[in-house]
Amino acid sequence: MERFLWVLGMAALVALVFFGMWRGWAGRARRQAAELPDFPAPPAEPGEELLPAATGMYVGTTKATDWQDRIAVGDIGYRANGTAHLHAAGLLLRRTGASDVWIPAESIVDSRLDHKLANKVVPGAGLVVVTWRLGEQLLDTGFRGDDKTTQTEWVEAVRALAPADEPTQHETASSRQEEK
Repeated sequence: MERFLWVLGMAALVALVFFGMWRGWAGRARRQAAELPDFPAPPAEPGEELLPAATGMYVGTTKATDWQDRIAVGDIGYRANGTAHLHAAGLLLRRTGASDVWIPAESIVDSRLDHKLANKVVPGAGLVVVTWRLGEQLLDTGFRGDDKTTQTEWVEAVRALAPADEPTQHETASSRQEEK
């Protein structure tokens, strides 16, 4: 009987932990839904692809100021396998089992290779991270491509889509070092 009570107590503790995690995720989604505008829908015809599609994994979207502050609105916070398609009009991430993510070219601020995003850490610089503007909020969206040899090409091509009047994070960091 004593063993049964211990097992029952542990099961209740595990259930309480999972309930707390679910409540935290739901609360985050509610708060973010109030502060973020709707995510843009992909256009029916985004135009010609600038690079061949890349297969890989959508890692997630976070606030640009915090690599661990995952956006939880809708299904944007869910990791999913998918393909990245770069068009002159923007970046389309087609996710398997989840909604597509569209980043319009005029919203792109910068692109970089990184090793961490949305609580995912990979060896070396294995993630293509796109910094973009949604309303007044800067976001980072990460994609881990299967073909690591094309990642630098993707970063440069996405960075080339950023509007000329928007300084990239790379340029901003360079100007800060020159001021010192």
